This record gives sequence, C-alpha cells and structure tokens, in this order.
Amino acid sequence: MGEILGIGTTHYPPGLVPGELRPWPLARMLHTDPRIPAHMKDPANWPQPMREEWGSDEGVASFAAHRDRVFSAFRTLRDEIVAFRPDVILMWGDDQYENFQEDVVPPFCVLAYETLAFQPFKRLRGRPNIWGEPADKTFVWPGQPAAGRFLAGKLLEAGIDMAYAYRPLHGDGVAHSFANTLLYMDLDRRGFEYPILPVTVNCYGRELIRNQGGGSRHSDEMDPPSPSPRRCFEVGRATARILRESPWRVVLLASSSWSHAFLTEKNHFIYPDLVADRILLDQLRAGDYESWRDVPLAQMEASGQHEVLNWMCLAGAMSELGLKMELVDWVETWIFNAPKCQAIFR
Repeated sequence: MGEILGIGTTHYPPGLVPGELRPWPLARMLHTDPRIPAHMKDPANWPQPMREEWGSDEGVASFAAHRDRVFSAFRTLRDEIVAFRPDVILMWGDDQYENFQEDVVPPFCVLAYETLAFQPFKRLRGRPNIWGEPADKTFVWPGQPAAGRFLAGKLLEAGIDMAYAYRPLHGDGVAHSFANTLLYMDLDRRGFEYPILPVTVNCYGRELIRNQGGGSRHSDEMDPPSPSPRRCFEVGRATARILRESPWRVVLLASSSWSHAFLTEKNHFIYPDLVADRILLDQLRAGDYESWRDVPLAQMEASGQHEVLNWMCLAGAMSELGLKMELVDWVETWIFNAPKCQAIFR
C-alpha cells in the first residue's frame, strides 16, 4: 500500500526576479494593456487596500513582505516533504503555451520523462534571477517513467482518457508551473532531488492559444474550454485510488496561485477576485470537497481562477483519501496578480 502526502502551493513567476525591477504584471500592464480602462490606470480610482499596497513606490516595499511570506511557507513545505521521504512527487500544473501549442492540447497529460532538464531563467527576458545564477543554467531533475506508465495505464483502464508522453514536444517540455515550483523547493540550494512526475492540466482552455501564454489577446477566436472542475476532481480521485494501491510513497502536489488579476475582466484585469477565493479557501479548510467539485467552470473563469483547476485535482485526491487541510499560509494581494495558498494535507 502506498502512502500519500498532499501539498498545495504556487509557482509565482515574479518571485524569481529582484523586487526593485518590479516584475509583477500590473507594473507593466498599466502602460501596455489596452484592456484596462483609462480611468483604472490611475491609482486614485483603485480600492483603498490596493492603493495602500501600491504605496509611494509602486509596490516595491509591499512586494518584499509578500515574497518573504511566500518563501517562508515554501521552506515549511520543503521540510515536510523531506521528512516524508517520497519515492515520487506527482505535480499537477498548467502548461501555458509551452510544451503544448497549436499541434496538440490535451486536457491532461502524464509526462513520464526519464529526466526533466530545463532552463527557467531564459523565460525572464534578460532580467536577473534572485540567486544570481547564469541565464542559461540548466537544471536537471530525475523523472519517474515507471510511475508515469503505471498511472497512465491504470487511469485508462478506469475509463479516464489520459494522454501521456515520454519526451518533450516544444522547448524543454517543462512548463514554468513545474520548473518554478522545483526552484522554490530548493530555495536555499541544499538539494531536492526527488523523482518528479508532472501531470499537465489545460487550465487556460478558452484563452490558451489565442493568448499564446501572455496576458492580452492575439486573436478574438476563443479556444475550446478547459476540462470541467468536476472532471479535474474525478481525475484527482482516480489518481489517489491508483497510487494508494501502488508500492510508492507519493507526494500529490498542486501548483498554482488562485484568482489571477489579468484574467479577471470584472475587475478591469488589475486585481484578483479575493471574495471568490476566500469562499474556496473556507470550503477547503472545512473539508467541504463537494462544494469544490460542483463549482461551474464559467464561474471560475469569471473569477480568474483558471489555474485553480490544478488544485481541483488535488481536492479530488484528498477527498478520496479523507485527508484534511492544514493551512501553512494564505497571502492575499491586490497588486501582485494573485493570492497564494500554501497547505499540507494529511
């Protein structure tokens, strides 16, 4: 019988870049994004908490405090994983026009790679990283192809049409949702060499190809939708059932921030839907997994919660196993694109 630990976290792209460079999307979007109404580009028209977070330095001081909390939680999660001694870490993460583009977009895909080799700092567009490491540095993590083949096979036998891959399709084939999470799990560069099994979720659905991984549209034609929250929940439940019967100690990990400002049209694309996020947080802390399962996809999209579909897989798995959430930290924000939830389930 396999033992399972649940982890929820974020992949937080701005955290890779020194704060004085203002790497959060809003700092750029106020000058470049045509979707933002003219009057909302003036901080005087923002909600009071947003103005306070922006401050007199466009968020630099607030960002330092925000990142300190997120990184502290990462260190806690890392210590829990090290103490658990997993044979494999399965990560649910989104692919934002990275490995999957116009040629194929699977709803889900098990990446049963022998190794994960990636150059995450090339995505920083010439900006330095917080470790001062070379822009072309290659990171290599062991994969877990045996667990990938086992999981994909059992999911198919259970009636879930799961795609799988043994090698990358585009680039290094490791989306930033996986790469960044691994970098943060080794924040202090002490080593974190557990085998990784990425499972992609097409969280961006209708926005994937037309946005091409960015925050503003390249096309007016919408793509087909993401898999529904219920289907993500079912995939998570089936994954937990299968791995519970496996010989491995497994961490089931979902990586994403929650409501994203640049996806939330009702908030003029400049701040997240914190009200909707707080409802999900309260339900998860109460173990009300059924309410998560029953959220309509359109509701999540309207709240910019596209990436929470990664957590929907985790919620399904935790429901199946009867594991409960221990909140490590909930870091809200108005100006840094998305709140960050970091949690342990056991």
